[in-house]
Amino acid sequence: MARKMLRDGEVAVADGSGAEEESYDYDLFVIGAGSGGVRGSRTSAGFGAKVAICELPFHPISSEWLGGHGGTCVIRGCVPKKILVYGASFRGEFEDSKQFGWEINGDVNYDWKKLLENKTQEIVRLNGIYKRILGNSGVTMIEGAGSIVDAHTVEVTQPDGSKQRHTTKHILIATGSRATRVNIPGKELAITSDEALSLEELPKRAVILGGGYIAVEFASIWRGLGAEVDLFYRKELPLRGFDDEMRTIVASNLEGRGIRLHPGTNLTELSKTADGIKVVTDKGDELIADVVLFATGRAPNSNRLNLEAVGVEVDQVGAIKVDEYSRTSVPNIWAVGDVTNRINLTPVALMEATCFSKTVFGGQPIKPDYKDVPCAVFCIPPLSVVGLSEQEALEEAKNDILVYTSSFNPMKNSISKRQEKSVMKLVVDAETDKVLGAAMSGPDAAEIMQGIAVALKAGATKATFDSTVGIHPSAAEEFVTMRTLTRRVSPASKPKTNL
Repeated sequence: MARKMLRDGEVAVADGSGAEEESYDYDLFVIGAGSGGVRGSRTSAGFGAKVAICELPFHPISSEWLGGHGGTCVIRGCVPKKILVYGASFRGEFEDSKQFGWEINGDVNYDWKKLLENKTQEIVRLNGIYKRILGNSGVTMIEGAGSIVDAHTVEVTQPDGSKQRHTTKHILIATGSRATRVNIPGKELAITSDEALSLEELPKRAVILGGGYIAVEFASIWRGLGAEVDLFYRKELPLRGFDDEMRTIVASNLEGRGIRLHPGTNLTELSKTADGIKVVTDKGDELIADVVLFATGRAPNSNRLNLEAVGVEVDQVGAIKVDEYSRTSVPNIWAVGDVTNRINLTPVALMEATCFSKTVFGGQPIKPDYKDVPCAVFCIPPLSVVGLSEQEALEEAKNDILVYTSSFNPMKNSISKRQEKSVMKLVVDAETDKVLGAAMSGPDAAEIMQGIAVALKAGATKATFDSTVGIHPSAAEEFVTMRTLTRRVSPASKPKTNL
């Protein structure tokens, strides 16, 4: 079968009818079998390419020499995190159930080790599934750490220390990212999200440094499972980069669930004591914790790839620089996913990898489309958004912005008496009526926002939303019944914020 492959320096695809090309072991060698690497491998193989992929040996906690098929998302990220969120959510359900007639007599016992065991069984199962997907696609799997020798050669260091070299027409780097630690005295006493997902004992007192996805999600998880949680972050609100109004709601909900928030506060020192880990803040406060989690960001996994020697350019944080087609500064070397530090989400890595395969092997040059990418933060209750925040809309706007909001007590809460409102928001261009962004904080936010994302991708207007019949009774129907304008904002009057 003739393979359509992108020639060096081209975006158009060769038709295979030219002069004979140099012979290589593979058409494509992929370094990293996470979400992006697996997708790029099997879709390229589906176009007829001869593909190999290398990945580190499996382990729930990653290192320079440990990883596993499925990558961060499956093994030590999205999937195990969501399993823990499910487990933590039952605490609120038990509390709410009383007003629905359920009588829970005595203590509700919780077995952390059982959840941990089931979580580990699931990620082992998924690791096996990813291997089977690759095998069924005809992809050659090689265990070990890959590095680039030259533009057409990859060297794999196997677990026993032996090295093998493989030649290839194209190289795809999909090595993802790793959690980072803050450089303060005692930093070795802290853990990252990798270890947090595999703790042998559930902490009774947890301190979390960071205000992003991982920080607020673990705050919800540990609090939901009964721990005392203190969350420290530098800004006035958590979740920098999200809509400011929604960030305020999330902060309120975290506090409502019993999480102690410390905005504008950093940690300066950790030390071991007989009672636990002593935490010192930049405001001079001290507290004792069983666990300190650094949730302060992730760095691209690019250090051991030998990129500089072969001329692949990286930025100041180590992210691989790529063009619109995911091509690096070396024409036949490509990169997708978190290692490029574009939008660091699993579905985005899948999109980038699919576009790569179509461009290089499918004869269909296509760029990833980063417009209206939805996402969710699985705190309790969750936040989900798509499109532009109010602040982003004002930054980009040529016209006034119309903001519609709905804040309400969900029907379930009206019975359970939980004081926790759901909030929904639409951001609309006043001139075109086009919906520019949507956001929701409340139960099932991610499930609802996925459908809203389709509407935004299709170019829906506010009139489209208004003409849509709602599903009753549901929270989702609020998105099609927001008739009253909350505020009209002019780009000229946009507020300055340092939240």
